[in-house]
Amino acid sequence: MKDKKVLVVGMGRSGIAAAYALINAGAEVSVQDSKQKDAIDTEAVKIFEAKGVKMFFGSVPEDMESYDSVVVSPGVPLDLPFIKKAVAGGAEIISELELAYRLGKGNYVAITGTNGKTTTTTLVGEMFKASGRTTHVVGNIGVAVVSKAVTAEDDDWLVTEVSSFQLETIDTFHPKVAALLNLTPDHLDRHKTFENYIAAKARVFENQTKENYAVLNFDDPEVMKLAPEIEATVVPFSRVEELPFGVYVRNDEIVITGHDEKTVALCRVDDLLIPGTHNLENALAAAAVAWFAGVEKEAITKALTTFAGVEHRIEDCGMVNGVKYFNDSKGTNPDAAIKAIEAIKENIILIAGGYDKGSDFNEFVEAFDGRVKHVILLGTTAVKIKNAAEKAGFTATTIVKDMDDCVREAARLASEGDNVLLSPACASWDMYGSYEERGRHFKKCVEELKG
Repeated sequence: MKDKKVLVVGMGRSGIAAAYALINAGAEVSVQDSKQKDAIDTEAVKIFEAKGVKMFFGSVPEDMESYDSVVVSPGVPLDLPFIKKAVAGGAEIISELELAYRLGKGNYVAITGTNGKTTTTTLVGEMFKASGRTTHVVGNIGVAVVSKAVTAEDDDWLVTEVSSFQLETIDTFHPKVAALLNLTPDHLDRHKTFENYIAAKARVFENQTKENYAVLNFDDPEVMKLAPEIEATVVPFSRVEELPFGVYVRNDEIVITGHDEKTVALCRVDDLLIPGTHNLENALAAAAVAWFAGVEKEAITKALTTFAGVEHRIEDCGMVNGVKYFNDSKGTNPDAAIKAIEAIKENIILIAGGYDKGSDFNEFVEAFDGRVKHVILLGTTAVKIKNAAEKAGFTATTIVKDMDDCVREAARLASEGDNVLLSPACASWDMYGSYEERGRHFKKCVEELKG
C-alpha cells in the first residue's frame, strides 16, 4: 500500500483502525463518512489532522477516479454512487478484513454464519488461549482485525468473526480453518436475495486449499449444498447424526472422529454451561475448528466446560419480584430470536422489534405458540411484527415507544415465574448505534426495576 492513494469509507471502529494502518504503511490516505466532523471520534480526527489525512465528513471526494483502492467498512453499501465512480476509475474495493490479511501476519481462523458467530468465535478463542497459543479474537466481534494483524507474529492466531459484508470484498484472504455455522435469510435489504447472501458467506472458503479445513453444519441443508465446491477438507459437525468423520453427539457426549478414525470424547453435553440446542451446535463447531487447527483435547474440554457465554446472548440479567430477565440483544434476525425463545422454553414476555432488514416474521411468530405469553414491540418493525402475529392468531401484543417503556410494561405484565426476554429479531440501527448499546440500555432499565 506504500504510496498508493487510498480512501477509507466509514469512520467506525474498523474504518479508523484501517486508516491508522494505512498511514503507517505509507499510503496517501483520505477518509470519508456520511456523518459530520463533530460526530466522528475526536482523537481520530486529531491524528488525521496531524498526519495530513484528507477528510470528507458529510461529503465525498470529487476525484473518485484517482484512487487506487477504497477500503469500505462493513455497514457501507457497495452500490453508493461515489463508490461506483471509483470502480469505474479502476479502483479496487476491499474490506478492512482483506486489508488486515495483506498488511499483517499470523494464522487465520474465520467463523461465519447467520447466527452463533460471536459465541462460537469467543469459545474458539478460549480453546486457543487454553492451549497456550498467542491468540487474538477479532473481527465482527468488536475488535478491528487490522488493529491486531499489523502487530502479530507469524505463529500468532487470529480467531476472526466475519460477516457477509466483510466477505463481499475479500480478494486474497485465506484462513487455515473456516467455519460456516448455518444459513437463514438475513440482510436482504443489502444482499437483495438469499442466494446473494449465501454466495457472500461462501467466499470464506474460496482461497482455501486441500491442506486447510472447512467446518460445515451437517444438519443445515443450505450449508451442505456448498460442500462439493469447497477445495479444503470438509469437516462436518452434527447435533443429530453420528458421523464417520467430524464432530458429533454420541450417547450424550461430544465426540470427534478424526483422520485416524479414532473417536475421542471431549465432554458430556450436560457439562456445557451455555443453554439451548443452538449453543450445542456452536460448541460442536468450536470443537471442530480447534481440533483441526491442532489444539489438544485438554484445552478444548476445559473451554467447553467453563465457558459461560457472551454478553447480549441470552445473558441472565437477574431476577426482580420472582421474574427472570434475559438480554438477547444479539438476536438481530428472526432465526436467532427463535433459538432464544426455544432456549428459555416457556412463560415468556418477549420484547422485540427494531430496524427492518427485510426479514419475514411468519416463522418467528409461529415460535410463540405455547411459549410466549405477551409480546411488547418497539422500533420500525413493530407494526409489521404485530400484523404477522395477528395473522397467525396471536393477539397479545403491545406497541411502545422506547426501551424504558418496554421494560416497565414487561414488569407490569409479568407474574412470578415468568421470563422477560429481549430478543428483537431485528437490527438496532433505527434507535441505537449497535446491538450492544441496545442491550446495555435494557440492562440499565432492569437495574432500575431492582431499585
